[in-house]
Amino acid sequence: MNNSYENSFLSKSIFNTQNIVLANIGWAVLALLYFLLFSAKVPGADGIRRAEWYVIGTNIFEALAYLSASVLCLRNWLSPQIVSGRNVWLLIGLGMLSYSVGGIIFGYTEIVLKDKPDVSVGDIFFVLTYLLLGAGMILAVASRRINLEKWQWLIVLAIAVFGSLLAWWISMQQKTSTQQEISTQQEIFMQQLATILNWFYVVSDVVLLIIATTLLLAFWGGRVSQSWRMIAAAAFSLYIADMWFKYADGLTNYQSGEILEVFWVFSGVLFGMGAALEYDASLRRTRRTSTRKRA
Repeated sequence: MNNSYENSFLSKSIFNTQNIVLANIGWAVLALLYFLLFSAKVPGADGIRRAEWYVIGTNIFEALAYLSASVLCLRNWLSPQIVSGRNVWLLIGLGMLSYSVGGIIFGYTEIVLKDKPDVSVGDIFFVLTYLLLGAGMILAVASRRINLEKWQWLIVLAIAVFGSLLAWWISMQQKTSTQQEISTQQEIFMQQLATILNWFYVVSDVVLLIIATTLLLAFWGGRVSQSWRMIAAAAFSLYIADMWFKYADGLTNYQSGEILEVFWVFSGVLFGMGAALEYDASLRRTRRTSTRKRA
């Protein structure tokens, strides 16, 4: 019994919120340094390219960030004390898991198979990610009475307009730069599917940006404001990374690993931090309630 208590105490002391947050910040800093120090292109047999080990490393940073975020979100789902609703965190956690799997498939296709298809199996998981994240964040908004001031609605509107215009401009640039001749029915179908997916991702990024802004303003100053600030920042980071990739992917001979892709890592880290802060705030609220009842 004594050993069981010691193991439980050790587990709680190691995996407390402070350590989880510090670990996530450390992971983000390591990722940033990795991108800054090793992203230079080097001469190789097939021209000047980034080292393969570097690209593998970027995929590892992204996959582990989203995988750890998924674990932390699903921990919230398993907790009956969670403030924002267990279903919210179930959806976000599954979205993080889907993004991690999609990133692994994308990395395998690019690094091992040496291919960059317009549509791949990884897109199934990326589409699931946006659907699950969107549903979870909408559920979080619906569970809270939104009572924003006029100036706050103006901020939401301004970000929505700016985000939409930027996404539209990037999509138009990408469409112009990637036009190519197609001949077979299969190629026509794949190009049409790629266009549909492209617009789905663009619209989803903008929708998540609007929801994140609304959540940020709605939860500002509340019991769980810190956690939803992190979630909003995560959605902004995802938008930045996605918009950069959409723009850069239309450039000639684009190679993965540019510095702005580190925002994908930041996004996973911030989702994880938001989940950890929510868990901590919920436990503190439960303890305060229990103390008052005993008193």
